[in-house]
Amino acid sequence: QVQLVESGGGLVQAGGSLSLSCAASGRTFSIYDMGWFRQAPGKEREFVGRIRWIDGSTYYRDSVKGRFSISRDNAKNTLYLQMSSLKPEDTAVYYCAASMGSGTYEYWGQGTQVTVSS
Repeated sequence: QVQLVESGGGLVQAGGSLSLSCAASGRTFSIYDMGWFRQAPGKEREFVGRIRWIDGSTYYRDSVKGRFSISRDNAKNTLYLQMSSLKPEDTAVYYCAASMGSGTYEYWGQGTQVTVSS
């Protein structure tokens, strides 16, 4: 089992920046990669980006490339999402998730709200 706890959400004006954290505990040695997802009101949850735990390689959805950056601190078992040049359409509940290498994300955090005002 892996437990994930997000923090750092809040309200920010368009063009501003915000950082999210996701602290992992439990069987963290089994983590293959971790991802960020988001779900806006009335919309389906969507993939934002992910980082491979072992080598730090990242991948992002097109709409956040150049604005969002995912990093991790292996020693602290913590995942980060640095968001800049935020837009109102980035407003959503953001979730972190962990994959053990099965091809799916088996573990999810509780989510943190990010609201970008225009």
